[in-house]
Amino acid sequence: MSYEQEKQIAIKAVTAAAKLCQAVRREQSVSEGANQNRVKYFTKPDRTPVTIADFGAQAIICQALAEAFPNDAVVGEEDSGLLQEPEMMEGAAQITDYVKRQIKIATPESVKNWIDRGNGTISDRYWTIDPIDGTKGYIRGGQYAIALALVEGSEVKLGVLCCPALPLTFAEPESETGVIFVAVRGEGTTMIPLNGGSPKLIRVNCRTPQTNSNVFDELHLRMVESVESSHGNMSLEAQVGEVVGLNTPSLRIDSMAKYGVIARGEAALYIRLPSPLSSPKRQNIWDHAAGAIAVEEAGGRVTDMYGRPLDFSCGSKLFNNQGTIASNGEIHEAVLAAVAKIIASSY
Repeated sequence: MSYEQEKQIAIKAVTAAAKLCQAVRREQSVSEGANQNRVKYFTKPDRTPVTIADFGAQAIICQALAEAFPNDAVVGEEDSGLLQEPEMMEGAAQITDYVKRQIKIATPESVKNWIDRGNGTISDRYWTIDPIDGTKGYIRGGQYAIALALVEGSEVKLGVLCCPALPLTFAEPESETGVIFVAVRGEGTTMIPLNGGSPKLIRVNCRTPQTNSNVFDELHLRMVESVESSHGNMSLEAQVGEVVGLNTPSLRIDSMAKYGVIARGEAALYIRLPSPLSSPKRQNIWDHAAGAIAVEEAGGRVTDMYGRPLDFSCGSKLFNNQGTIASNGEIHEAVLAAVAKIIASSY
C-alpha cells in the first residue's frame, strides 16, 4: 500500500509544528544562571517538564490529521486538562497565539479540542505523536524532536521525525541546522533539510556492502547516548559498547534525534537499559515509533533488550518490551549477546 498522502500530510504538519517550537524557543527564553537562556516551563504531576510549545505542536499536528483522516485515532502525549492549572493559565492563552500563526482559524476552544484529539486509544490504524521529544533538551537549548508515526496492524508504516536543532552533518560544525527524517515501510528512509531542499536517501554505517550505502567510516562506529543520565542505565550501557568494540567517544544528544543519527550513519548504536534491570516501568510508544522505523528502513535494526521487536499493539506504552536497542544491524546480535550476559550476571 502506498502512503503518499499520509506522508505529505505528516511532513507538512510536523514542519508547521517545528516552526511553532522554534518561535517559542526564540521568544520565550528566560535568563537562568550565568548568561543562560532557557525556555520557560511548567512541571506536570509526574514531575516531568512541559512547555507551551508541547501543547501547541500537538494542536497543530492533530488539526492536520483530523482534517485529512477524520476516522483515524491519535495517541499523543499531552492533555489540555493541564492547562486548567492556575500556574498554566497564562501559558494557555499564549498557546492559541502561537498556533494562530500557523492556523489562522485557531481559537482557544478549537486549540483545546485539537490537543485532546490526541487522547485517543490504539486501534488497527492509529497515529502516535510526541510533540516535543526531549523537552529537557528543548528547554536548555539542546536537541529535541517532533515525532509522528502511523501504525497499522501493530506495525509502524510511516514515521516523520523532525529535528530542528540537528545539523545536516556533525562532520561540518557550521553545517545548516534542521532536518526531517521520513521513513515509509518498504521504501527506505530519506533526510530532508527543514528549510527546504531535496530528499536524500540515507543508510546506516556498516562494513557489509549495501545498495546506496554510506562509505564505511570507522570514526562513526560509536554509540549515541542520552544527555540525561536518568534515562537509562548508563554504566551497563557503556559496558556493552566496550564489549562490542565501540571505542570511539560517544555522541551525547537529547531526544529521538539519536535514531536519526544512527539512520544516517553517524553512530552505530543507541541502547537504553532500565535501571534497575528488573524495573517494571515501560516506555511510551510515542518515544520510539517514528525513530524506530527511520533506523529500520535505513538498514538498521531495533528491538528490546531481549531481541524482541517493539510491540505497538498494547496501548500507550511498550508493555511487552523492556529496554531498547537500536543499531546499524551489523552489530545487533553481538549487542544482544553482551546484554544477555550482563542480565545473567545480575541475578
